[in-house]
Amino acid sequence: MSLLLEREDATLEVVEGNVLTIRGEADFDSAGPLAQAGRHWLADQPAETQVSFDLTAVEVASSAVLSVLLVWVRSVQKHSLHLERVALSRPLRRLMDITELGPLLPARETTCREDEAPAAS
Repeated sequence: MSLLLEREDATLEVVEGNVLTIRGEADFDSAGPLAQAGRHWLADQPAETQVSFDLTAVEVASSAVLSVLLVWVRSVQKHSLHLERVALSRPLRRLMDITELGPLLPARETTCREDEAPAAS
C-alpha cells in the first residue's frame, strides 16, 4: 500500500500495486487534491500498465467524485494506460446511472460493491 493523500475527510492510496483507492467522504473540498494526486501517480506509470479504480469506500455520492473519476480516465488515456476495472460504492453507482456517465468509462469492468457479494444460501 502506498499512501498518496491523507486528509481528514478522505484518503487516496495505491493498493495491490495498481489500484487507486479512495476512502472516506470525498467531496468538493477534497476533489481537487484527490484528482491531482491520482493524476500525478497515473503519469508516473509506464505506458500499457493496467490500472484500476476502487471507490467502494466512498461514503457520499457527489458529482465532485465523478469529476475526479473523469480526470483520472483522461489521464489513463493520455498516458496510454489500460483501465481494467472501476469499482463503485452503491451511492456512486446510482449517481453514475442517473448522470449516464457509465459509457465514458473505458474499463473492461465496472462493478458496485453489492455486485461482488456472495449469493445467499
